[in-house]
Amino acid sequence: MKLTAKEDIEAPIAFVNAILTDFDAWERAAMRRGADVQRLDSLLQPGPGMGWNASFAYRGKKRDLEIKLLKLIAEQNLSFACSAKPVEGTLNIEMADMGPRRTRLVVSIEVKPRTLAARLYMQTVKLAKAKITRRFVLRLSQLAADIEDRYRAQAKG
Repeated sequence: MKLTAKEDIEAPIAFVNAILTDFDAWERAAMRRGADVQRLDSLLQPGPGMGWNASFAYRGKKRDLEIKLLKLIAEQNLSFACSAKPVEGTLNIEMADMGPRRTRLVVSIEVKPRTLAARLYMQTVKLAKAKITRRFVLRLSQLAADIEDRYRAQAKG
């Protein structure tokens, strides 16, 4: 199953890129939401090869997820591979410069089942794809609004 959404952000592409590649902040945000996050690499600069193990509760069960950064092209593209026991997927984030203070963000997620149980579950998820897509688009627009707010606050100060 594949989900794609795009959002225009009122902030320069360099600022958006800096927010999206601040992996320490993303780790802290996941921990604030109750996830246990462990870094798998020892890279000092963000780049391909970075990886994380994350454990979190979802629908009453503990879930384990491994995330690896596959590609990082500054101010253009971020690609991640994610794998869990029942599913694997990819997350692709593309940034496009739409002007001096405008950035287009295109986010796509593709999830593939690895087990028969996951395949059956994915069939039921496909029935609710419209609702899931709406929630995905809403979450991306919330992220865009947060980035815009942070840019305005930084520009004032």
